[in-house]
Order: sequence, then structure tokens, then C-alpha cells
Amino acid sequence: MLFNLLFTSPMMFLVVVLVLIYALTIHEFAHALAATILGDQTANFSGRLTLNPLAHLEFFGTMMLLLAGFGWGKPVPVNPYNLKYKKWGEAIVALAGPISNFISVGLFIVIFRLIAPNLAPDNMLVVFLTTLIVVNLTLGVFNLIPIPPLDGSKILFAALPNSLADLEFS
Repeated sequence: MLFNLLFTSPMMFLVVVLVLIYALTIHEFAHALAATILGDQTANFSGRLTLNPLAHLEFFGTMMLLLAGFGWGKPVPVNPYNLKYKKWGEAIVALAGPISNFISVGLFIVIFRLIAPNLAPDNMLVVFLTTLIVVNLTLGVFNLIPIPPLDGSKILFAALPNSLADLEFS
């Protein structure tokens, strides 16, 4: 699906690939940063507390993104027993990923509103910013779906009463 863009519109393919790399990297980095702030050094020791995209891209997930239009990044390792807040720690770490995407959306909307009025709608910078906004918003919302292994499931399990949260499948 996305791979077809390589042959039909190489510039748009490059835009989408760069946007996906950014969105996945910032999302996974936010998980690692939140876990580290909450006392778990697992992500840091695993080399995941970095903005280097190579640390956050999973080969098969990235290939699936390019070929099927649906994929994933490398999950950040977190030891919930090291987190400061036992009940809500995992939920906070899970929420950090989508929040980073929503903060990115806000930032790119501000930049878009400053730049877009002076440029044509088909200008590559306008297209790039629009794609950044759409992809980050989509990734943030999608990850809030409360189905394992998505981030929303960690938030849901933390919000459930302990008797129901014990049914967690992750």
C-alpha cells in the first residue's frame, strides 16, 4: 500500500516515511522517558532512552508499515515492579506515548498556521506538516484503544477495580 507510493509519488513516499519515523520515535521515546522518570531504568539500560530512530524501529513492524500500511515500533521494555506508583505506573508510562503524539500535533498545528498562509497548498512543507499532524493524531488515538497490547489496555487495567484488573492478558 504505502510501498506503491514509492513508484507513483516518490516525494510523498519520502514524506510519509519520515513522518512515520518521527511519530514512532517520539512515541516510544516518551514511554522510555516516563518509565525512567518513574524509577525504572530498564529502557535506559536497553539503550531506548534516545531519540535515535534506529533504537525504536522494529524491522518487521516497519516493513509491515511500508507494505501493508499497518505496523508498529519496537516496544519499550518496562519493569512495572520498579515504577514509583504501583497501580498507576504502567498506565502513566502507557499514556506518555499518545500524549507525545498529541503534543506533536499541537506543535505542528501552530507551525502550520504560521507557515501555511504564505505557501501554496501543494507546497511540500505544507504537505509534510499536514502529514505530521494526521499521522501523529491517528497514532495517538489508535494507541488509546483499550485492547492489548495497545497503550489503552494498560490505562484501562489500571482504572479497573483490582478484582477485574487481575484478568489482564498482557
